[in-house]
Amino acid sequence: MVVNKANGLSGELTVPGDKSISHRSIMLGSLAKGDTEVYGFLQGADCLSSISCFRKMGIDIENDGARVIIHGRGLHGLRKPDGILDVGNSGTTIRLMSGILAAQDFTSRVNGDASIQKRPMGRIMTPLSMMGADIKSENDNGCAPLIINGTRLKGIHYDSPVASAQVKSGVLFAGLYADGETSVTEPYVSRNHTELMFRDFGADISTVDKTVTVKPAEELYARRIDVPGDISSAAYFIAAGLIVDNSVLTIKNVGINPTRDGMLEVCKMMSADVEIEEKANSSAEPVADITVRTSRLKACTIGGELIPRLIDEIPVIAVMACFAEGTTIIKDAQELKVKESNRIDSIVNNLKVMGADVTATEDGMIINGNPDKKLSGAAIDSKLDHRIAMSFTIAGLNADGETEILNSECVDISYPNFYETLRKLCR
Repeated sequence: MVVNKANGLSGELTVPGDKSISHRSIMLGSLAKGDTEVYGFLQGADCLSSISCFRKMGIDIENDGARVIIHGRGLHGLRKPDGILDVGNSGTTIRLMSGILAAQDFTSRVNGDASIQKRPMGRIMTPLSMMGADIKSENDNGCAPLIINGTRLKGIHYDSPVASAQVKSGVLFAGLYADGETSVTEPYVSRNHTELMFRDFGADISTVDKTVTVKPAEELYARRIDVPGDISSAAYFIAAGLIVDNSVLTIKNVGINPTRDGMLEVCKMMSADVEIEEKANSSAEPVADITVRTSRLKACTIGGELIPRLIDEIPVIAVMACFAEGTTIIKDAQELKVKESNRIDSIVNNLKVMGADVTATEDGMIINGNPDKKLSGAAIDSKLDHRIAMSFTIAGLNADGETEILNSECVDISYPNFYETLRKLCR
């Protein structure tokens, strides 16, 4: 994909449904009794991998693009899959589903693409093994493919060394089947979509400070789910509207869950012109229309408990920092190293190619910004990482010359119509 400097952006848009909620709707809908209807489901490759896996386990799932209907078979209704459960590129699918598979009365083999086969699975294998799960890395390297022999599980308390919604959620899913209470304590609170959705489906779950506790469930019950727009997808347009001259953009119906709204907090810290108009929503997830205007940004320091609330947005925040006055420091973000790519390296190397003043650190980066200097167009290696591809597309809108995004099709993982939407907004 070739990107040229934009003269401005204007208009209204909606972004695809929240990826985290879409994944969880398939899993909970499959384990619930009755038919769960999902509106606003993200039709991206990752979420379609979740649908594919649960279909292989005997769940009838209708998907016409506008609505997904999951004909749930109850907590104990999954069937032994015929062949491998292929999660594609989806870390969410493999880690959350592992918690479910650990309690079934059959054996599963779970695998994914080359990227998934390099991502650390020990972080979910460890707590599940503490619960009595029989889960092994086939190549004995802590990565997929995984062999999971379903067994009876016991409730545990797990002190997670990382603030990871995937780890927390995988353990909580297993906890639905355990013989007693299961709780997870995190160093910082990660996104809480699982907790909210468990409650909506009838699970007995509670949260106190950084600890979440779930009791074994006898049954879950189907419900309607209206998926709000994904704030991680909205982040690219928020950033574009702020850094490209002569821009005014409104992103409609965006989820602003307080465990996910770190991007908006960073915008405040950077003195960005952002207007948030909250809307009514049928679920527990708060929703808003977000309007952004071209702004003269100021540098800030991002770290600590803010990181889990914006971990996926850090690539595009780094792009924003290049146009902010002063030095932006991003720290405590070691998790970036184990995403679809090593995102610290991907961000820093590509920003340097575009002429930015940026230095990698062990847990983040230091960016010396200049609001009066454009970046230079360059060939960007996306590393097949959708968030790198989209972030550097936004950088290209404010760069002199052409920016070429290599392997740009990887954006289909989370935002299939990203480039088409962007074209319509450019002047």
